[in-house]
Amino acid sequence: MQQIFKYNKKQDILINSMKTKATNIAELLRQGENASIEFKEQCGVFQYDATAVENASIKQINLHKVSEYFDAYQIDFEQEENPENLLKNTDILTEQYQATIAGMLVFALNPQKFIPSACISFAHFAGNEITEELIDKQTITGTLDQQIDTALAVIKNNIKMPSTIQGAKIEPNNFCYPDKVSRELLVNACVHRNYAISGSRIRVFMFNNRIEFISPGKLPNTVTIEKLSYGVSYAVNPVIVKFMENLRYIDRLGRGLPMVCKIAKDYCKAVTFEEIGEEFKVTLEL
Repeated sequence: MQQIFKYNKKQDILINSMKTKATNIAELLRQGENASIEFKEQCGVFQYDATAVENASIKQINLHKVSEYFDAYQIDFEQEENPENLLKNTDILTEQYQATIAGMLVFALNPQKFIPSACISFAHFAGNEITEELIDKQTITGTLDQQIDTALAVIKNNIKMPSTIQGAKIEPNNFCYPDKVSRELLVNACVHRNYAISGSRIRVFMFNNRIEFISPGKLPNTVTIEKLSYGVSYAVNPVIVKFMENLRYIDRLGRGLPMVCKIAKDYCKAVTFEEIGEEFKVTLEL
């Protein structure tokens, strides 16, 4: 009896993907300790944000914030017999009870004391070039959620809202992006930046005609510029993503950037995504 085989494109893609991953892991085994952090992350066997911060322990963690975090899941942290084990099992501490990078960035009392470049530099220029006079300049520190909330407030305070007087009323004559647009771009920058690149901060530059959100690190190999506006979910820092999802800053559905693009398009404004060297930049037209 003759057998008929049908070509299954999805199955072929899955098999090729499995072969690629197996090849990468084999190469990782050959390289051993010489393998780069980036290559290990691509293979899915290394999470940089789960590694230890030198000289950081539970003493640097804000236990009140941790307690509030667990309250949302009906866990009474203060009544735990061995709270350090709970912190270890949730990746706030390592197996050696050192604070992780993710744990420090989300729960530390003073993250920048141990990770100085984990902050946002904001600058507002009086024109369309970086050489123009500075209107405002700030360094925004704190935990990631604090940085996002503060940076959003700073952006709102610096955006001018042109208006005209009509009778007894002052009417705005230009649009202003909803808060969720800037919030989404700030969250992406903080959550997906490469924290292994030391000495480099997230930068938010405001000009008369645009805002630039610049974060250290490239997109993952599986993500292209073209995919971003259609929606893609990825995690450069999976532990940070887990914490920020539980804090309701992200939903991991890949719909944030499509939302930004749609709102900009509705107002006939442009959004551009660029990889420039070891950085990723989003430009939002004003």
